[in-house]
Amino acid sequence: MNIDMTKIANIILYMLHKQVKALNHKKIELLIFFCELNHLNFCGKKILGETFIKTSRGVKAEVLDELFTLILDEVEFEDEEDDRVFFIQELMDFLEIEIVEKERFKELKFSKLDEDFDETIFTSDELKSIHKVINLYKDTSVRNLSNECFSLEKVRKSENGTIVL
Repeated sequence: MNIDMTKIANIILYMLHKQVKALNHKKIELLIFFCELNHLNFCGKKILGETFIKTSRGVKAEVLDELFTLILDEVEFEDEEDDRVFFIQELMDFLEIEIVEKERFKELKFSKLDEDFDETIFTSDELKSIHKVINLYKDTSVRNLSNECFSLEKVRKSENGTIVL
């Protein structure tokens, strides 16, 4: 897994700073997808190194989705050397993650701890992509973000379970 969890945590801190509406783990995955897509389209590379897979409901982040599912399921790890333990701990160094039980599902809610968004870890082009996407979609619902994924030809034409980014 070659993914930058410090940058992911900082992007989530930025989302909190910008007061993104109804911010949960699904919305974070979708906003990160659009950040990665925007940066790839304009700069030829990804910011975080995350892989995105088409699902029947949109796209999911391969690593982040697995980590969020492990947190939701409150999985206890036998092997402390597991990369996923390190990744989850790195997120929790920056963010408080709360499991919220709804009537039919559970979701993760995020709040900041002591750290503020650190823009120095991003290039100016990465910051432009992040600012653009978060400002564009901060008031958009998860359902509408998922629908926006399907407006992309690459996503529409791909089979479920295939890598789209």
